[in-house]
Amino acid sequence: MLGKIVEVLENSVLVELVENIPTQQSLIHKYAMLDDENHKLIGEIVQQKKEVIFINLLGELVNQKFIFGTTIKPSFQALVSLLTEEAISILIGMNYSSNQELYIGNNPIYEKVRIGANMNALFSHHFAILGSSGSGKSSGFARVIQNLFTIPNYLAYYANIFLFDAYGEYHHAFSSISKGNPNINFKIYTTDTNFAQEELIRIPIWLLGVDELALLLGVEKHSQIPILEKTLKLVNIFVQEEAMVIKSKNDIIARALLDILSSGRPSTQIRDQIFSILSTYHTKELNLETQIVQPGYTRPLKHCLLIDEAGKIREMELIMEFLHQFLDDNTELSMPKGNFSYTLEDLEHALDFALIEEGILKSDKIYDDNNLLRVRLHSLIHSSNKELFDYPEFVSKEEYIRRLITTSDGRKAQIINFNIEYIDDTLAKVITKIYAKLLFDYSKSLRNRANMAFHIILEEAHRYVQNDNDVYLIGYNIFDRIAKEGRKYGVLLGFISQRPSELSTTALSQCSNFLVFKMIYPDDIQYIYQMIPNMTHEMINQFKILSPGTCIAFGTAFKIPSLIRMEMPNPAPSSSSCDISKVWFIDEKKSNSD
Repeated sequence: MLGKIVEVLENSVLVELVENIPTQQSLIHKYAMLDDENHKLIGEIVQQKKEVIFINLLGELVNQKFIFGTTIKPSFQALVSLLTEEAISILIGMNYSSNQELYIGNNPIYEKVRIGANMNALFSHHFAILGSSGSGKSSGFARVIQNLFTIPNYLAYYANIFLFDAYGEYHHAFSSISKGNPNINFKIYTTDTNFAQEELIRIPIWLLGVDELALLLGVEKHSQIPILEKTLKLVNIFVQEEAMVIKSKNDIIARALLDILSSGRPSTQIRDQIFSILSTYHTKELNLETQIVQPGYTRPLKHCLLIDEAGKIREMELIMEFLHQFLDDNTELSMPKGNFSYTLEDLEHALDFALIEEGILKSDKIYDDNNLLRVRLHSLIHSSNKELFDYPEFVSKEEYIRRLITTSDGRKAQIINFNIEYIDDTLAKVITKIYAKLLFDYSKSLRNRANMAFHIILEEAHRYVQNDNDVYLIGYNIFDRIAKEGRKYGVLLGFISQRPSELSTTALSQCSNFLVFKMIYPDDIQYIYQMIPNMTHEMINQFKILSPGTCIAFGTAFKIPSLIRMEMPNPAPSSSSCDISKVWFIDEKKSNSD
């Protein structure tokens, strides 16, 4: 017996200890039972003074099963004692008779007690692994995944874990995972265009819709969205047979020229704009050298743009009549359906014509608003990042995703690692969103909902899962949407972050399970306290003093919030700090002798 209850508070009790207990052992974080006739309440000792302890009430033991949470309070006659080893196992230990639990680690207070998480509850919900730099969160995640694929007699063959690796540190942790079981495979993609030993990320540009293009080209205004829609509709035509392409191009150019001719602007400006358009955008049938036939003589179109002594284009009516023959009201524009391939250059060509049709050369405002799209697309085409969107052959969305989860020799890959450390954060964020959108759309299209699960894990998630203005521009943020809707389609998110206060509030609020390692930054600690349910001041105080590799785990997958010391992964990710003793110092005696 520990002592006698002397005060019952809202969710805790004050116990006066029996003689000599304080000098025998530390009781902090140990579990106690408060046996009160028909109720056996369970609590955690959170404070210990010389003669008293405070116990936070956690739940009730009913028929040898722990029930988290309780509205029942103990009476002053309740017997207070430390839990037996058997009761501790029921409270926080693994259920060895079930194959549904995944080993996470050991409790540092009760070192022989192995703590597990309910696999279905852990992996069928979004989760977050949080902790300051060096706290052990990367190693903790690696250990969880290694444990997942080493469960005796059970094989997570159909797992699809898409890991976006901000530093390329998980290659070492998972690259040899098939040695334990040849049916488990690790596949890696890189963003390093100069490293031929790993497969380069390549995203078929024709699988991107308006929303993804808006992200890729950094759309800033709503007025730019229709331009991208028109661009995709024109690509749908321009990649078809040549006759149809020329007809459509002629129609677009002719309409643009007619708008300029009827704009009422000075003749010199009209002439210069027409020259500008036809010098850049022309067809074999409609260009500056196109012959305009009149009774008695024939002249090229450029000669019809001469300005007379009165300052007028004398042949304006002749030009307009000539251009009208290229108008085609029967051309139907529709969005592509991903059933044919095209390149970034094709997209640029279509964007140019879309800008012409929107009047970019006759309106300074339209030019200012939309020319930035062309500049960014042109810059992408002429950068090394172009290779990331240069897929060598046509592939459908279904086939592309199938290839993502298949090794080069046709085996199923369970862990697909995207090393995104070689591109800037802006492009890395876009690529993670594109993949998230592809997987989410594919999952929604499946006839049998959630019969295939995709786990999207984001290392340094605060870089990519932010409170962006996507909602303002395209109506949603893909990570927020997946956080709210993805679970029913089998698309789950995992956030690994050292700065939870920079994460999207919507996305983090949808997480059901947390592994929180040492946190020291006040804003992050306060953010966790406000965002995560069932958070107590005692847990918050523990975050500040956790040793590396130790975390507090809580959520639907855990019986109660538990202090866990995790084993180091084997092999470990390449996430250790710089060893200054090695990179700074030399053996001066040895150096002099050399």
